[in-house]
Amino acid sequence: MAGELWVGVLVGITGGLLGLIMNHFLPMFLKLGHNVPKGSFGWPLLGETLGFLKPHPSNTLGAFLQDHCSRYGNVFKSHLFLSPTVVSCDQELNYFILQNEGKLFQCSYPKPIHGILGNVSMLVAVGDTHKRLRNVAVSLVSITKSKPEFLSDIERTAIQILSSWKDKQQVVFCEEARKFSFNVIVKQVLGLTSEEPETREILDDFLTFMRGLVSIPLYIPGTPYARAVQARSRISSRVKAIIEERRSGKSRSLRNDFLEILLSVDTLSEDEKVSFVLDSLLGGYETTSLLMAMVVHLLGKSPTALEQLKLEHEQITSLKEKDECLNWEDYKTMEFTQNVISEALRYGNIVKFVHRKALKDVKFRDYLIPSGWKVLPVFTAVHLDSSVHANALQFHPWRWETQDQTSKRFTPFGGGSRCCPGSELAKIEVAFFLHHLVQNFRWTAEDADQPMAYPYVEFGKGLLINLDRCST
Repeated sequence: MAGELWVGVLVGITGGLLGLIMNHFLPMFLKLGHNVPKGSFGWPLLGETLGFLKPHPSNTLGAFLQDHCSRYGNVFKSHLFLSPTVVSCDQELNYFILQNEGKLFQCSYPKPIHGILGNVSMLVAVGDTHKRLRNVAVSLVSITKSKPEFLSDIERTAIQILSSWKDKQQVVFCEEARKFSFNVIVKQVLGLTSEEPETREILDDFLTFMRGLVSIPLYIPGTPYARAVQARSRISSRVKAIIEERRSGKSRSLRNDFLEILLSVDTLSEDEKVSFVLDSLLGGYETTSLLMAMVVHLLGKSPTALEQLKLEHEQITSLKEKDECLNWEDYKTMEFTQNVISEALRYGNIVKFVHRKALKDVKFRDYLIPSGWKVLPVFTAVHLDSSVHANALQFHPWRWETQDQTSKRFTPFGGGSRCCPGSELAKIEVAFFLHHLVQNFRWTAEDADQPMAYPYVEFGKGLLINLDRCST
């Protein structure tokens, strides 16, 4: 009897393994002879995901993409994130994918991301839900970006952060950048200042939330992923409480922030409004702070660019009254600053790729992308392609004096209908921070602390910089 039981268990295990293997390789054989791109599916279940995610400097393609592009070309098949996948390192195909969102391709992030962000997050929503959320985001950004109150909040926060460096010889810049970007975004979205207790509570939960986004997706009590889901629930509850306070009239005063405008929007449900607030905090916190760190890292290695940047901001200061705030017109004159930011985005590659899937069989050139397959347009590959950008492996802000910053060769914030609506706000924050930084400090960083792609980008040591105050 026991022997029969073990035989049954063995047969079950063997059948399960064979099922996994068949499920893994079957998509490859079903499309034989249909011009599916060449490539490899790797190991059953795991596929080639571990190789694809292997850390590498963010200003390189990494060994996986270099190897596969040299063996199979710039478009190849693989098996990533538990799905048969077409990987595109091709400029034209990337553009084609981004421009056909909702028609031929659809946003398709792994399910664990949905578990943390929620299904109505603008980052994962599709169709009409995404369109409604994005329309609100675009409207809010266009209303906000040139408002004197928003610009003065940014500048005031930058001055506060830099004033705290007065007696310091070193700072961990990534920590300072996150402090700056969080204080700006929480004020803009929820009307909260850094001194209010709620801000500290939201930040603590938000840090837990961020750690879970890049963790192993196991919902087991005590794991970073489980703690992140719980932290999101707590943030949502706090946001709902703030909404109730505003609606009941108990709020101390009328706040000029995103939430106040959101409350008057009748195209979004209550859950969508709460999710919108979380998306705004996420985008305004992590992406902006990382871009700041990338710019500071690269300027520290380019004294010529730093000197030209300083001259540009000294010229702006010379035309203003003492203690006069920066304004929208000042921002529009920061031409070299924009070039530095664009080059940091191209060279540093804060967003390496995005997740899409084919909604139907798609033919592009001689390739067939099968329906249901995951599709990964890799922006890094185009940004670092010397046939697209001259001397692509060099940090050279001057290239943008003659090169179009809105072309399909440059997609740091994605493209098409899912292009990041808050990208301009991030650039404004970085530009205003740089205005005060370059006129007051010089810095050096450790050569060993390089931005690494995991694929999310991170400085291993937090970008420790040594400070020297400029003589006035």
